[in-house]
Amino acid sequence: MKCGNGIEARQVNELFINIDPIQAGGRLTADAMKAVVAYGDGYSVCDNCRKPNRLDYISKPPIAQFHKDVAAWLNMDAMRTVPGARRGFQAVAQTYVGKGEPVLLTSLSHYTEFLAIEEAGGIAREIPADGHKLVTPDAAATKIEEVKREFGRPPVLAFIDHVDYQYGNMHDVAGIAKVAHQYDIPVLYNGAYTVGILPVDGKALGVDFVAGSGHKSMAAPAPSGILAATAERASEVFRTTSIIGDVTQRKFGIKEPEMMGCTLMGATLVGMMASFPHVKERVKHFDRELENQRIVMDALLSIEGTKCLSEYPRKHTMTRIDTTASFDKVAETHKKRGYYLSSALEEHGITGVIPGATKVWKFNTYGTTKKQALHLAGAFVAIARENGIAIKE
Repeated sequence: MKCGNGIEARQVNELFINIDPIQAGGRLTADAMKAVVAYGDGYSVCDNCRKPNRLDYISKPPIAQFHKDVAAWLNMDAMRTVPGARRGFQAVAQTYVGKGEPVLLTSLSHYTEFLAIEEAGGIAREIPADGHKLVTPDAAATKIEEVKREFGRPPVLAFIDHVDYQYGNMHDVAGIAKVAHQYDIPVLYNGAYTVGILPVDGKALGVDFVAGSGHKSMAAPAPSGILAATAERASEVFRTTSIIGDVTQRKFGIKEPEMMGCTLMGATLVGMMASFPHVKERVKHFDRELENQRIVMDALLSIEGTKCLSEYPRKHTMTRIDTTASFDKVAETHKKRGYYLSSALEEHGITGVIPGATKVWKFNTYGTTKKQALHLAGAFVAIARENGIAIKE
């Protein structure tokens, strides 16, 4: 099947159980797929744009209501759609960070948080993770004091991941935010792996901003995401323009500079909107997702030499695994080398493990059914047995 111009139709999720760590939460719902077709034209959502000519005021389709609904769902006061969580990081950094000013993040933070700081001219300072790869409030307090001694002032902003992208570990955001606020540091909650996956309450967490990824965790097309804020901070990061042209004396109404006016149009926005009712419902059942993850994890740990590098028992479905002493031992002499594992998994109808990876790799079981989880578990054990790796009873 071709899409035209030599582009093959993608059928990954139709033909395989996909455990790619960054794709599991972004699979589109059927409603989102219909929205992509209906609103695929670039400016399709602008059909009924009227004064004041801003995206979050459009009522047909119900974009204005969507903004209110997502803010309420996250227990925040205002929300804007953005082209991915990283653009939320960028907007907040541009608002609060000046040249040479320190910004707090962690040793497990995503690279886009660093880039947002760099673009704003700030200087990154990391809270180190402990031996269990967890970032703690005590470590945050120690780092803030170090920054104060180095710069003569505390950090101007903090980026804290609830679930980090390296290990899928869950960090004490509420505790870290409490520490940061003692120094009047605004806190951005990076919910790229949580918003749309499990319940998130911004006020309960005590954070100033919640950034989420539509294409990673909200069953939405890419690039899409959200940035929510408290009432106090919304007036700062969602400020309206005051610039005036010197020749024309033009003004631009209530456009927001950090949003560059309007943000998401067409399929990205309406796709995220179409999936939202499904996403609101699925976060209520994260316990089932963890149970399915446990089925697969138990099977992997029964394979002699396999280790879980993430916190255990698991609190999230995205996990980092070490198979250096199991699957990689086979790769040393296998004719396909490390590619034998992904090849064998594909024969079992499974994809998403990086081809060639047999030492340290990540997987995500989010969205699998119990039947699929049992199939995944059985496949890993069967591949191990076929290649002479011992299985612990």
